[in-house]
This record gives sequence, structure tokens and C-alpha cells, in this order.
Amino acid sequence: MENQEYSVGLDIGTTKIVAIVGRRNAHGKIEILGVGKAKSLGVHKGIVNNISQTINSIKTAVAEAQSSAGVPIHKVTVGIAGKHIRSLQHSDYIMREHPDRYITEDDIEKLKDQVKKLVMLPGEEIIHVLPQEYKVDSEGEIQEPVGMHGKRLEANFHVVVGQMGSIRNIARCVREAGLEMEALTLEPLASSEAVLTKEEKEAGVAIVDIGGGTTDIAIFKDNIIRHTCVIPYGGGIITDDIKEGCSIIEKHAEQLKVKFGSSVPELEKDSTYVTIPGLHGRPDKEISLKVLAQIINARVEEILEMVNTELKAYGAFEQKKKLIAGIVLTGGGSNLRNLRQLANYTTGFDSRIGFANEYVANDKNQYLKGPEFATSIGLLMESLKIRDKRVLPTEEEIIEEAVAKAEPVAQPTAEAEKPQPVQRIEEAAKPKEENRRSKPTFGQSLMDKVKKFFEEVEE
Repeated sequence: MENQEYSVGLDIGTTKIVAIVGRRNAHGKIEILGVGKAKSLGVHKGIVNNISQTINSIKTAVAEAQSSAGVPIHKVTVGIAGKHIRSLQHSDYIMREHPDRYITEDDIEKLKDQVKKLVMLPGEEIIHVLPQEYKVDSEGEIQEPVGMHGKRLEANFHVVVGQMGSIRNIARCVREAGLEMEALTLEPLASSEAVLTKEEKEAGVAIVDIGGGTTDIAIFKDNIIRHTCVIPYGGGIITDDIKEGCSIIEKHAEQLKVKFGSSVPELEKDSTYVTIPGLHGRPDKEISLKVLAQIINARVEEILEMVNTELKAYGAFEQKKKLIAGIVLTGGGSNLRNLRQLANYTTGFDSRIGFANEYVANDKNQYLKGPEFATSIGLLMESLKIRDKRVLPTEEEIIEEAVAKAEPVAQPTAEAEKPQPVQRIEEAAKPKEENRRSKPTFGQSLMDKVKKFFEEVEE
């Protein structure tokens, strides 16, 4: 199988590292070829804090994905998150040299490159430059300017910025794991590709990806990315709260959260208990599921209040910016029971759980159905987009090919097949206008004849 036929998404998360290999089938859906998963040991709240452990985890996940897919993995599209991520709005423009020619992708890339030269705070680097709306000359609110004519091309941009050190650490881990980083993508953008519909993005929607170390937010309205941010709390801190509140080890706290955890204490019975085995002969411990839910509820409410703050910062409660499609909860943390009901109550928006299997064609055993794979599948989709863009011909190439096919090809004659002297080729290459100018005029001919006559008389 050729390497170009498939793509790879690599999710370097706080709790797990996932590598997914896939390709697009004839119907446009994603066919998963292989999945590799490893425990993430060197990442804390989305930031690499142990290089060697992260490299080993990446190698383990990629080796498993290679084995299950039966193909070698060389290039990967990687996700990035962490509390160092921030976003800003910026407007910029370029003046086109040839306004009589229509706007192409090259003009848009030139405008993006100009935005990438923005001066950031010390130690920061631009990750994404995302166009929102374009303006060509005096015409505004243009979604797609390619093909239009104009002198001034202007756009509003959503710029995503991150710490240079964190970006370099991820790049180093990927490189030393023997891989090439094809692209670096903000994780909430990747998740949105996997779980949001076009209708939701148009109506207005916020995706809330609750991961192990962070909660990532991306807000869309009118099919345009409007706001992104990363909250430095996720499922991991809920596990820590259970461990401290119930005085148990982390392994048991995680199992309690996954199997019996609930976000709404009022829905749990006072008489329901679960038994945790004691350590090394110590007596077993009984924990009330209502108490467990109260511990979880306190932290989840805090996270949702932070989400609410970001929604207010965007202006989601204004009539013009209202999120008609509400909230889509995804990520491993969204598996908590009754989380959707609590989100509805806390934010005032309708919410649903976002599953990533809608675009997957061959997930028969529903292994990838869980929302914890949303980011991984989104990164795979981003990688496939990059590959398709590289493989598909540009508009200019299509036009040139069509013109070439339309022009009649002259059949070579026997005379034309003979090799011509260099002098004749050079003469043939000169424009006819130049040949006409080289012919002497009547006055020049007369002067030449007179000059020749006097020369003969002198002789």
C-alpha cells in the first residue's frame, strides 16, 4: 500500500496517546486501518513535562497502530492543547498587483503569511491563522473570495497562539520517536471536525471537549470559528478529588468515577454503597454513591462555570451571537452520567454528547464510538484534508489542461523533422515585427547605391 493512500492522526493527551491510521473510501467516509493506544506518562494538563517518557509512549502507540494496520507510519498530524493556548482577533489586507486577474489561493496564502509575521509576546508563536470573513475592495461579508476580481483583499482572522517552548517540546518528541510532523492542529478544532455538523456550525454551537488534563472550547457561528480557549482542568482533577475525598488510591478513584460516577447527587440514593478492597489485608471501605456524586458535582460545576464565563466573553447570550445549536460535550470526561443535564442547567443551553463515529465507515464493534476518540479521529480527518489538498490539481492546472486538450495538435511534416541549422532557428524565433524593421527603407537603399557609385569611381 502506498504511503499516500492513508493518513495518521496522533493525539498526545494527558491520560492517553492514540494513533489512528485511516483512509477515505469511495463514499467519502473514513475507513480505519489500525488503532494504537498507550498510557501517557510524560504529559501534564496538555503540556509535555517529561520528554523521554512521552517519546516512549508515542513509540508504543505508533507501533501498535502499525501492527494492526499493516502499514509503516512516517508522517503524523499532531494535536496541541494546554493552558498556554490563547486566541485573538486581527484584521489585515494586501494590495494585489494585478487586479484584472481573479483572486486565487495564492493571494489568500500571501495574506495569511502577512498575518503570521505579527509580533507576539516573548516566547509565543502563532499556531493557526483562521480566516473568518473577507472583504474585496468595497464588498464585505464574503465567505469565499477565490475567483473574484479586486485590488484590495482584506480579511478578519482568528489567530491561535501558543508558547514556543511547548510547541518545540511536542515537535521534538514526535521527531525523536522517528516520525515527521505533517501538521500541528489545535485539539478543539480537530474535535469539532469529528463531531459537529455543518448545520450546527451555521446555527451557532460551542464544542466542549473534556479531556484528562484540559477542557478545550471552540465556538462556531455562521460556519465561522469565533472563539477558542483551553481551561486547565479536566477529568484528571475529578479523579484527584475522589482520591482525596474518599482516602483511596488513584487506581480505585478512577474506577469509581468511570463505573459509578454521576454529576447530579440528587439522582443518587442515600442507601447505595460500593465496596473498595483494602490495601494489603486492611479492611474494605464502603463509599456512598451519593457522597461520590457530591465530590464529582463540585468539580464539574466549577468547570462548567468556567465554560459559562468563556461563552459570556464571546457574547453567546446576545441575540445576534446566540448559539442556537447549544453545546456539544465530547472527550473522555463527557462519559460521566447525567453530565448533559447538569450542563443544561448550569449554562442554560441545550446540550448533547458528541460521538466521533458518524464519519467512520467500518467501526462495527463500536470501539471508536466513545467520545474519548473525538480528537484522534478529528486529527486523522485533518491529515486526510492535507493529503487531498496536496493530491488534487489546482484550478489553474485544470484550466491549463483543458486548454491544452482543446488546442489542435499540428502533425509534423517530413521537412519539419529534418534538423535545422542553429542560425535558421534563431531567425525563426525572432518576431515578424523585428524582421520587418530590419528591411532597409527606400531612402536607405538610395544612399547605399550612391555610396557604392562613388566608391567605384574612386577605384
